[in-house]
Order: sequence, then C-alpha cells, then structure tokens
Amino acid sequence: MDNELEDSPPRRSLSQLKEWVQEFRDQGHLIAGQLKVVEQEDADSQDTGLVVMNLMNARASIYMQPTGYDEPLWEATLTARPDDLTLSPHEMASLAAELVVAGNLCSFLQWKSLEWDRESGTHTD
Repeated sequence: MDNELEDSPPRRSLSQLKEWVQEFRDQGHLIAGQLKVVEQEDADSQDTGLVVMNLMNARASIYMQPTGYDEPLWEATLTARPDDLTLSPHEMASLAAELVVAGNLCSFLQWKSLEWDRESGTHTD
C-alpha cells in the first residue's frame, strides 16, 4: 500500500459530513457551542471534511475524524488551552454536558461511517 494512503483518513466528503451533522442536530441534540464541518487539507486535493465543535464553556475546540485510512473508528481531539481553567460547579457541569454531546456526536459519526461502508457498492456518488 502507498505510504501516503496509510497516513490519510477514510474519505468522507464535506457534503456527506454536513448531512450527517444535520441529521444529528435534527434528532434534537442540544449543542451549546458552535458545531461546523470545515474543509480539511488533503494531500490529494480530495473533497474531505473535518467536524469541529467550538466549546461554549471553555476556550477550546474538539475536532472529530476517522482514526486512519480505511479505519471504521473515529476519534475526537480536544485542542490545547493556553492556561488553566477555573470553573464554578455550574460551569463545570455545563462543560461536562458539552463533552457528553461531543462524545455522542463522535459515536454517531462512527455509526454513520460503518453504515455507509456496509452499503458501499450501492451508492450512486
């Protein structure tokens, strides 16, 4: 297998990820911060996306993507913070709720990817 392929994640198009994120929203999940799908740099200039959740209760973001090329599992990365975070009990609970939603979204995206892969060969795009 080509080394470039080994280091790249499975390709989920930007529009496909936007549809999946909208489906997650339509299920009634409450998202306190900002949730978006952004274009992801890809060595082959493929149409790929990256799911990003900007947290409301911490100056940080979580981005979600497949763990690697041809891998069905997804991972979430919490970006680094420049300083310590001091929170009241209410703020801590609010941040914890945001993290639960991020975990649920990452699980949902993994499930959608597995479903998409199982049905590969039946897709028209």
